[in-house]
Order: sequence, then structure tokens, then C-alpha cells
Amino acid sequence: MTSPAPAAEPLLSEGRSPARPGRTPFLRRLGATLPTWELIATKHLELRKRRGLMITVAVMIIGPTVLVMGLRLAFHLFDPAHNGPAGDPAVFAALANLMAEFGFIVAAVVGAAAATTDLNDGVFRYLVITGRSRLALYLARIPAGLAVLVPALAVAFTMLCLVTAYEAVPQPTTVSMNNGISIPANFDQAQLQTWVRQHPAAAGQAFQFGPGPGSGGSVKVGPGAPASYPGIATAFSDYTSAEDSEFNPAPNEMFKIGLWLELEIGIGFMVGLGLGSLTGQRTLSTILLIGLEIIVTPILARVQIPYFLNGQRLDVGVAMDQLRPAALAPASGGGGPGPGGGLLFGGRGALGIPPMATWAMISVIVGWIVVWSVVGAWRMMTRDA
Repeated sequence: MTSPAPAAEPLLSEGRSPARPGRTPFLRRLGATLPTWELIATKHLELRKRRGLMITVAVMIIGPTVLVMGLRLAFHLFDPAHNGPAGDPAVFAALANLMAEFGFIVAAVVGAAAATTDLNDGVFRYLVITGRSRLALYLARIPAGLAVLVPALAVAFTMLCLVTAYEAVPQPTTVSMNNGISIPANFDQAQLQTWVRQHPAAAGQAFQFGPGPGSGGSVKVGPGAPASYPGIATAFSDYTSAEDSEFNPAPNEMFKIGLWLELEIGIGFMVGLGLGSLTGQRTLSTILLIGLEIIVTPILARVQIPYFLNGQRLDVGVAMDQLRPAALAPASGGGGPGPGGGLLFGGRGALGIPPMATWAMISVIVGWIVVWSVVGAWRMMTRDA
């Protein structure tokens, strides 16, 4: 009597991904391409264990705020007669803009590191032979890297906001314009126009109106005065720019600045991740993105190249400069809103070129995120193990 043949052992892939009752094949495939929490946590731990990378994040994102604000607080504490309070609108704008520049660069470094550490360490093939989806391996890098960057930026910006809000001089009640002319603060455009009509001599010194009533440094008043002045929109833009540079940002403005900064580092990380995955080289990707941030983008945002304006607007840095919140624009030397410009959430922009429409600005920002994500995922899925 022969013994029954032993049952065939299940395949490794069958034991690893059993079919769950009630789940369609589409949902099973979708679940296989999504990263698990364990995969994200492992990648996050891998990044955190790189001391050089973490020191770079802390020094370039948190370091400037701690150093500048700490020194200003110490100087004011020991010699308040010669050193004013630490909180200052100009210092706030300068540090926030510096945080954006350094944040993009550091985010690109972290993104390139997240994309290339497996290749450089020679463990990419071992991840592949486990049978995990390569798309899941790529997607796991996104939350893992952002979990390193977002808290660091949040700590630095929160510290900046607290010092600016609680260790600042009392807010002025007037706005200082040209020739030392003071105008009451918090005017809207209609209120500013009423003030101009009531104070023609002061308005002529504070603003330079265009052709028509009010030109030549004077404003017509009385029964024949016009209902509106051709240059009132420009005058109101100058007024609000001066107000932003002299006043501490309001809480809602700080919130918008914080969101803009998080978007800045998010874009830097996604582009660095995609470019690092495409090239497979961390150093090359980092150098290219540093050049984009500190060389290419400033040129494209400040100088209008003949017959290439729409090409300049395809740079994500140009779109982010246009989206820059109003409280940061004066410190960046921005030219203010231009004709046909689209501005979001009170942003005034820091462009030296005509701004693009709102839909175009959003399309450029979303396009950079999507395109580089697709390119990076495609390269990881087609790379030889």
C-alpha cells in the first residue's frame, strides 16, 4: 500500500499575499502598490539614522532662527537702551525668506538621499526580491521624508512667530510713506481714497499719481474733484507694502506664510526624490537643484527675457515667488502685483516680471509635483536590480 504523496508546498508569493474574501482583483492590486506602515517607518528610521543628513536639516532650517533670535533676545536683555526688542517685521520677513531658500535646498537633499540610499548601500536588489511592489517602495519614501522635514520647519517657524508676536515693539497706528508723510493704518482702498481727497497736499507728497487729476504732486478737491483717481490702485499697493514692512504679521498672515513654507519644502523634496530616482546619484541631483534655486530661478524671476516670458513662468520657483505671501514680498524686493496677475490668499509676489494668471500658477506648481513623481516612480519600476 503506497503512502499518499505529500502536499505541494505553497509558493512564496501565494503565502505572502493571500486573497481575502470579498476583495476584488482591482482592490488587491491597489493594496499591493500602496506602502505599508512598516515600510514607511523603516524608511523614516533609515533617514533619521543618517547623522550627517539630520545635522544638515537642523543647522540649515532651525539654526538661523535660533541664532538670530537668540542673539537679539540676549542683546535686548543685557542692553535694552541700545538694542530694541527682538521681534521686528523686517527680521521676521528676512528669516522667513531665508527659511524658504534653505528649506528648498535641504528638502532637495533629503529627497535625493531618500531616492538613492538603497542603491548606494547595495540593498535595492534585496528589496526587490522580497516581492514588494516597486511602486510601493517609491511611495513609502514620500511620507518618510516629509516626516523629517515638516516637524523641523514647524519648530523653526513657530519659534520665529512666538518671538515676533510676544517680544516686539507696540504696533504703530500710522504708516510712514514718502517724504515722512504719515497715514492712518489699516485703510482699505476706499478709505485711502477718501483720505487723499481730504489731504491733497500730503497725498501729493506721499504718492506719485499718474496722468489726470492729482498729477504734478497735487490732488484736486472741492466740487470738481473726481470720484476716483487713476493712480489710486498703485497708491494703495504702495500703502499696503509699507504697512506690511512696518507691522508685525497678523496671526492669519503667519498661518498663510507657514503653509507657503511647507509647500516650498514639499516641492523641493518631491523634485529631489524624482530627480534622485532618475539619475541614481545623490550628489548630481543635489547640485542641479541648488543651481536651480540660487542661480536659475532668481534670473528667471527678475529679468524678462525677450520672447521667453512663458518659458520663464514654467519654473516652479517663479510660480512660488508669485505666490509668496504679502508680508514677505517687501523683504524680497518684489515689484508688487501687475496687470493681469493672479494672486492667491493675499499674496503679493516677489516677481520682477509680469505675473501669470492664477490657473497657470497653480498648474505649474501641481505639474512639477506630479511630473517628477511620475518620472521617479517610473525609473524605480524599470531600474535593473
